[in-house]
Amino acid sequence: MLSLIELERVGAALAEAFAGGRVERWVEPARGRLAFTIYRRDEGVKRKGTIGIDARPELAHLGLLERMPKAPERMPAFSAYLRAHLSRARLEGVELRGRDRQLALRFSAREGGYTLLLSIFGRRSNVYLLDGEDRLVQALRPLSETRSELEMGTAYRNPGSDAPSDGKDRFIEASGLTLLTEVAECYSNEIDGRMADGKRRQLMTALKKERKSASRRIERIEAELAESEEANTLARNGELLKANLGRVVSRADSVSVRDFETGAPVEIPLDKSLSPKANLEAIFKRYQKLLRRLAKAGGQVDVARATLESIEMLEREAREAESLDEILEREEVQRLLGRYAAKSNAPTGAGDSHRPALPSVYRNMPRKLHPRRYLSIDGMEIWVGRSDEANDVLSTRLAKGKDLFFHLDGAPGSHVVLRTEGREDPPSESVLDACELAVHFSKQKNAGRADVHVVPIKNVKKPKGAKRGLVYVTGGKSIHLRRESARLQRLIAAKIDD
Repeated sequence: MLSLIELERVGAALAEAFAGGRVERWVEPARGRLAFTIYRRDEGVKRKGTIGIDARPELAHLGLLERMPKAPERMPAFSAYLRAHLSRARLEGVELRGRDRQLALRFSAREGGYTLLLSIFGRRSNVYLLDGEDRLVQALRPLSETRSELEMGTAYRNPGSDAPSDGKDRFIEASGLTLLTEVAECYSNEIDGRMADGKRRQLMTALKKERKSASRRIERIEAELAESEEANTLARNGELLKANLGRVVSRADSVSVRDFETGAPVEIPLDKSLSPKANLEAIFKRYQKLLRRLAKAGGQVDVARATLESIEMLEREAREAESLDEILEREEVQRLLGRYAAKSNAPTGAGDSHRPALPSVYRNMPRKLHPRRYLSIDGMEIWVGRSDEANDVLSTRLAKGKDLFFHLDGAPGSHVVLRTEGREDPPSESVLDACELAVHFSKQKNAGRADVHVVPIKNVKKPKGAKRGLVYVTGGKSIHLRRESARLQRLIAAKIDD
């Protein structure tokens, strides 16, 4: 991560090159990373750059990237908020905050001033978005992992640590855009090295799992082959029983005969619920089934041993190779990594912990009555009725407690409910998200502005005998919504599938 003197010089270089420029695009390519493009025209000189900000522990820095990183398929909440509120924002200035390793990028947007704060404190590094009154609006990394004492919507507080030393300047020979480029390249090389180490660990882990799986398979096959003695016993018992079938007493649980070759007595167990002939057929049936298993196992054991040998050879090769590039390009290696990556990335219950538990009545309903579910920018669920009947179910049976009801004033549309999780004052952005969906799922979906009525769900009643989808509301307020395409796109991308 950057030292204090390096961060101060990076901030000065950024201000010199791009202060006064406008942001064109925000992207959050990975957890803990942020990038934006900025365009500046000054006295006929045009300058455009892509600024990368990294808040990951030990990698925290800001630099000038060669190109914009690829955006993820689903827009994360932090970049979604920036797109909605800081698109075309102007960079007004860059400076250190509190003479500490905190670099403040001040922007002016349509809604007012914002500060993007890169805070470099080791494992507690983060990027915070502050509003014009210095209140914390969003955080790139979870507060629980960085500074749990901070709260959204409250004034940002500088860390209480002692002021750090200036530290070393690894880029003392560079300045201006060259400094920003060298910082990005330095950390890019370090990230590439870590990625290479990560790929090696990933490959070795996959090979270890595959080797254990192959070893277990060989053990199973060899255990089946060990049953060959049982097959010999079944064959002998079958022939002996066939020759002595007339001596078998009805409903006996065994019969004693003499071996053809040795003359020794042999006790053959029987199923007393079967006739002598049926017992004979059962013994030969078991014998034939066992023979088929042995034949199959005999053909598999050589293949399984060859597979294990090839895995062990690949393990040795990967362990000794300086570079894995050639190995990773092999088709069989890509299949192996894909197989174990798919298993490790499979969804689990823990991954869904952010979703509130659904009422039990929801799970017993026909799917046509299930509401559409969306995640607001603050992680709260917004439910939207699919039909008149589903609207009734949503508003009278599913919505509870302090949930809020949304419906477009003066036009038909779906019922929309913001699940407040018991909060008296849900975040304003989540309320606006619900308003956006109420307009989108109405007859005025193409309107640029609309009035949305908001009322606590307890004030929503359905009169007896009223037609489907019709409810009466009392109290509440109307919100005049200015439509934002970025907000709608984010919400559609954040749809939760049942």
